[in-house]
Amino acid sequence: MSQTDAGLDKELEEAYIELDKAQKKLAELRRKLPHEPVDDYQLQGPEGPVNLSALFGEKQDLILVHNMGSGCSYCTLWADNFNGVAHHLQDRAAFVLVSPDSPADQQEFARGRGWRFPVYSAQGSAFTADMGFQSSEGGFMSGYQPGVSVFRRNDDGSITRVAKDHFGPGDSYCGAWHLFDLLPDGAAGWNPQFEYPDQQ
Repeated sequence: MSQTDAGLDKELEEAYIELDKAQKKLAELRRKLPHEPVDDYQLQGPEGPVNLSALFGEKQDLILVHNMGSGCSYCTLWADNFNGVAHHLQDRAAFVLVSPDSPADQQEFARGRGWRFPVYSAQGSAFTADMGFQSSEGGFMSGYQPGVSVFRRNDDGSITRVAKDHFGPGDSYCGAWHLFDLLPDGAAGWNPQFEYPDQQ
């Protein structure tokens, strides 16, 4: 190994250590944020109206993905990514996806993708906007935005949001981008598609 290679290896090792520290610090700071009381919103499921509280099932915690709907290939990539680990997530907490699509459209799309987690519609509800994932103010952030909210059902039945985050290329919630980072040219302008010709 050349001196240059050894120096680069050392830099990489130091960068990994700093990244690990930063990620742990971020998780620690998130846990210190005050919990936010949340109403028991009514959403729409395949069988009709369903309250947010019902999405917990027997779990105390609920991981809820805010998805922009079946028209967004990026949101579909994230949801496909969660599909492979859904059973692991559901062992620890309730895990669902919520989008603005109608329940019928959602169910058809989810079946086509082979998703293994429940999907619910926020159509006609203020839920997505109140959670900060829909805006009508105009500009870049106007409309629906993808992300995640984590809720806890308290002993008295009340619900609080304990964490939230937004999704975007390169984030910690979709592994594809991190694998692309290992390629010599990175993602190189790649954009997700609903289907790929060489895989049909």
